[in-house]
Amino acid sequence: MPSPELPHLDAACFRVPDLQQLLPATRATHPPRILLLYGSVRERSYSRLLTEEAARLLQAMGAEPRIFDPRGLPQPDGAPDGHPKVQELRALAQWSEGMVWCSPERHGAMSGILKSQIDWIPLSSGAVRPTQGKTLAVMQVSGGSQSFNAVNQLRVLGRWMRMLTIPNQSSVAKAFAEFEDDGRMKPSAYYERVVDVMEELVKFTLLTRDCAGVLVDRYSERRESAEALSRRVNQRSI
Repeated sequence: MPSPELPHLDAACFRVPDLQQLLPATRATHPPRILLLYGSVRERSYSRLLTEEAARLLQAMGAEPRIFDPRGLPQPDGAPDGHPKVQELRALAQWSEGMVWCSPERHGAMSGILKSQIDWIPLSSGAVRPTQGKTLAVMQVSGGSQSFNAVNQLRVLGRWMRMLTIPNQSSVAKAFAEFEDDGRMKPSAYYERVVDVMEELVKFTLLTRDCAGVLVDRYSERRESAEALSRRVNQRSI
């Protein structure tokens, strides 16, 4: 119970964090479900090639990766929510327990193609928040020297989508020189960083997926929900 020194706390909504809730006795045993998004539809898209490399690593680490193809996805608000590509993306977002976002850097920012995918994923769908509490890894490719503009923006988006963005990240400079003709990534420090990022993503996903709801449970939202319930219960019929 809150003390008299905290008179502004709502005692009914206040919670003391409980370690046992963060360590559930029953844990999921299926492979971690990871959705991967990339931000270019060029025939030789380096963000797609990097994403495919990441998916191979995730599979080798015991995860179940699925890559969304953004071709045919309409611009946000340019089609109804029932558009097949929108429904496919939202279903994958709901299915996933973690995500990888990979964008080329264009004019110092993420690509519009990647941003459109994220914009089509709603913050909430009824009582469900499709991305809240899920893990996220961010990556980018650049045509020139190494930069972090796109991954920094992706981190801001991840926070806005209430995701648990892992500390590590990947930024591949001069991406045109880092892939073989067959699309496979060449051995390099860049490749080893991608391995590091995917390993960290799988670890964080395994660690948090069973307690994600507890991690993102908020006092302010508990109060808001209680107040909304009270208004509905006490509302007079007109």
